[in-house]
Amino acid sequence: MARIQGAYTAMITPMNADGSVDYDGLRKNVRFQLQGGIDGLVPLGTTAETPTLEEHEEDEIIRIVMEEIADFEKSGGKKIPVILGSGSNSTRDAVRYAERAQAAGADYALVVTPYYNKPSDEGIFRHFEAVSKVGIPVVIYNIQGRTGKNISTPLLERISMLPNMAGVKEASGNISQMMEVIEKVKGRNPDFSVMSGDDALTLPLVACGGDGVISVATNLIPSLMAELVHDCLAGDFESARKIQRRLQPFFRAEFCDGNPSSIKYAMKCKGLPSGVLRLPLVEVSDSAKKIIEDAVQSCGL
Repeated sequence: MARIQGAYTAMITPMNADGSVDYDGLRKNVRFQLQGGIDGLVPLGTTAETPTLEEHEEDEIIRIVMEEIADFEKSGGKKIPVILGSGSNSTRDAVRYAERAQAAGADYALVVTPYYNKPSDEGIFRHFEAVSKVGIPVVIYNIQGRTGKNISTPLLERISMLPNMAGVKEASGNISQMMEVIEKVKGRNPDFSVMSGDDALTLPLVACGGDGVISVATNLIPSLMAELVHDCLAGDFESARKIQRRLQPFFRAEFCDGNPSSIKYAMKCKGLPSGVLRLPLVEVSDSAKKIIEDAVQSCGL
């Protein structure tokens, strides 16, 4: 399977004022990403408000994303891999979503640690074992802050040895754990990709041998984040540090009042389709708006 590298966008789902999905806005956002030089797209992840979407809405989102990418590639654009969100706290549903990703022509399925149930390590392993049998390459998504369970490095080592495990989106927030994953998992299998799930930790992760980022910030700044990652992968850390320093205020602001609430407001500030959120998510507070507006301005975005 192809190795995952670069800057990938964890896409928002734009909404109309009545809370319906803004499919025209989605097309505009996909085109903005492709024109901005992004390396790949990740629809239907956490940032997409997927828990609030109906399956027919998800199917239409998949259709539009795949259609826009196909048109882009046919017109001479580079290959754009799709990592399709396929996670669930039900193993049966995760398998079904992975099958949907495969049928849609996605390159990878993003499968999050089963949340809320808080399974044992053995239960987590068997969850990924079941999904691995679908046949589509799988990106493991470790985000303890949302799921309540951390995938420890020994457990990740075991999961990574299953068939069709392509890499991990590491959003534990623990840089020591990330370094350990690079050493012990990627060290054994260099084709296993380690992607940051935290924009602010992209530079140190890639500097230590990681492969890039699945980013929220790229919804607004695909070109800048792609440049940062490409500089890191090329070993040009002086240039990457300049971009990192410029973007640091935005990295702090993009989660100041939750995700995707904060990035949606930042996109609204710049005229990109974003729209309302679906309950239980609500628009950011007035104080958060000021933080985001100041960051967008100070970073020159």
